[in-house]
Amino acid sequence: MSQTTQDTPARAKSPLRYIVMALVAGVIACTGYFAFGGQQRVPDATFTLLSGQKISTSADLKGKVYLVNFWATSCETCMKEMPEMINTYNKYKGRGLEFVAVAMNYDAPMYVSNYAQTRNLPFKVAMDDGTAAKQFGNVQLTPTTFVVDKNGKILKRYVGEPTFAELDALLDKALGSA
Repeated sequence: MSQTTQDTPARAKSPLRYIVMALVAGVIACTGYFAFGGQQRVPDATFTLLSGQKISTSADLKGKVYLVNFWATSCETCMKEMPEMINTYNKYKGRGLEFVAVAMNYDAPMYVSNYAQTRNLPFKVAMDDGTAAKQFGNVQLTPTTFVVDKNGKILKRYVGEPTFAELDALLDKALGSA
């Protein structure tokens, strides 16, 4: 029997394949967490809002507590969490919370603008050209939300929908007493 006719198992979709893929994803997530660890400073980033106005972390958001939420209109989890994000912003804006919802560069500006208008998003909405996502640790998964304190330190990075009770506690602490 020649080498080319050896019995090779057919490429089956074995559970092992999915386990390996899950492990690889876990390693990537852990690496990202430790590389972009808990107390890293926020990058010097500039966001272009739907209005065309530009805001930056180093000037406009300096000294403020804020959330940067990378999202996409095609992301089911993003759409699911958005009403809670609106509630969170409305709950804390009176205490000084700022919020920038950054649409990923693959999202069509028309879809983002339409979503922001029809849902009356009360916070700043920006379109990313890919630069901000890179500056924030090469964000590729949506939603990804960063909680930044008044000193420009990243307190928490949520990949996926946050636990809102935990987010509220973090914001209460970061914003201090009302």
